[in-house]
Amino acid sequence: MADPGEGRPVTVSDVQQLVRRKDEVEAQIKACYELLEGQKGVGMHGPLVDAEGFPRSDIDLYQVRTARHNIICLQNDHKALMKQVEEALHKLHAREKEKHAKDEAEALAEAMSQKQSLPQAFAKVNTVTPGSPASVSGLQVDDEIVEFGSVNANNFQNLQNIATVVQHSEGRPLSVTVIRGGRRVHVGLTPKRWSGKGLLGCNIVPLQR
Repeated sequence: MADPGEGRPVTVSDVQQLVRRKDEVEAQIKACYELLEGQKGVGMHGPLVDAEGFPRSDIDLYQVRTARHNIICLQNDHKALMKQVEEALHKLHAREKEKHAKDEAEALAEAMSQKQSLPQAFAKVNTVTPGSPASVSGLQVDDEIVEFGSVNANNFQNLQNIATVVQHSEGRPLSVTVIRGGRRVHVGLTPKRWSGKGLLGCNIVPLQR
């Protein structure tokens, strides 16, 4: 009996097919045993001859012999099918495990490459006042700043660098790039007078590297 998984990956459908075949064989074995029970309960090992050594006349000898032969053949088929079911399940589980490990490795590699491709941040937003220019621009708490106008990780020395850019850009949009949730986000921020203190309405702190 050919293995349905031979030469190609085993599928859930293959296992279901094998189980159906196993169930069919079990039903056939049960029918044969019932036939033997119907023949005076002769079973697999009851005598087919009477006390004097003559073939028994109270049972259908042909039916009994055929049923016994069929049971032996069907039990061999059943044993082979059980082995195939076990092997198919093993292959299926092994492949699922392998696929899961591969998916995990790919996800990890993607996260690592994304992390490596992100520019270095030099400062972080720790407060944003509602209604302020910073809030209107979409800047959020915990945004890590990688570019603030002309300031970036390479030329940033202290917060005065940012303050200078803000003062020189009053009323003009500034390009700000931040890292948010592991992704790069661009924000258009226009420093201007508003009802609160300063021109931005947010607090920025240097990142300790």
